[in-house]
Amino acid sequence: MKNILITGGCGFIGSHLVEHLMRKTKWNIIIIDKLTYASNGYERLRDANLLHNEKLRIFTYDLKNKLSEGLIKEIGVVNYIIHMAAETHVDNSIKDPINVIENNVMSTVNILEYSRSCLELEKFFYFSTDEVYGYAPEGVSYKETDRHNPTNPYSASKSAAEQICVSYENTYGTPLIIVNVMNAFGERQHVEKFIPKCIKNILEGKKILIHADKTCKIPGSRFYIHARNIASAVLFLIQHGNLKETYHVTGEKEIDNLSLAIFIAEVLEKKIDYELVNFHEERPGHDLRYSLNGEKLFKLGFKLPVDFETSLKRVILWTLENKKWLYE
Repeated sequence: MKNILITGGCGFIGSHLVEHLMRKTKWNIIIIDKLTYASNGYERLRDANLLHNEKLRIFTYDLKNKLSEGLIKEIGVVNYIIHMAAETHVDNSIKDPINVIENNVMSTVNILEYSRSCLELEKFFYFSTDEVYGYAPEGVSYKETDRHNPTNPYSASKSAAEQICVSYENTYGTPLIIVNVMNAFGERQHVEKFIPKCIKNILEGKKILIHADKTCKIPGSRFYIHARNIASAVLFLIQHGNLKETYHVTGEKEIDNLSLAIFIAEVLEKKIDYELVNFHEERPGHDLRYSLNGEKLFKLGFKLPVDFETSLKRVILWTLENKKWLYE
């Protein structure tokens, strides 16, 4: 029996990880979450029928603060830590960089400090992003050893936190594994994100603005991956990942955002109204393309449980049956 601590476990990806671990393991799960707008309270866990599970404990706490002695005592023995909690919206980081940087850096420092007291800790996972590497030119997919080149305060905060984690690994022997994840989608995602926003706008007959190059002819692209597949990768790395390593968790294939919006409209059987827009002039740091090389994880033996098109279609149809998530 293992005890796993997940920060940000009430959030979008976090709730999918909790759901996956509940299905695939018998572990006790401890969540620390400060319940911002992105968490929507306990609603994601409640929607997944997880909230009253006897193997789950939740502590509402802002990790910008050092963990209190009382909280540490209540948490008890921990075997794995998955640090997912973060402010993740790039626009918010551009509008208010201090808040995002303070949150993402100090929450990481405080959970690292706490981990030093966890005498039975086997693995500490830092959950990072593809954005730390910056814009990926056509044909380029960054490997785990490539340099960071963050282009906005959000990605800079994640890059900084990665390096702080490495410093704790080198200084204190923290049993670290870093995972860099590409664009997630899935059930219960906040409507500020591209896929649920597309679903909402198409259903309401509203125009969709597609991020494009300065000519407004080439749409931006991403490698999307379902949050369930991310959760599967995390469990795989808990079981098979090597300490002092970084792993890229990548989507199955690249798709440009216009093709993605058209696919969504086709599944919804609705017409689509769109415009290609050069967001970069208004929002510096909005990169047209990110790309990671995921061979390292796949060579270790990991396989994506469900393909992209099947996952996306299921999410679209699920959202039609659960429209409340378009108005959270």
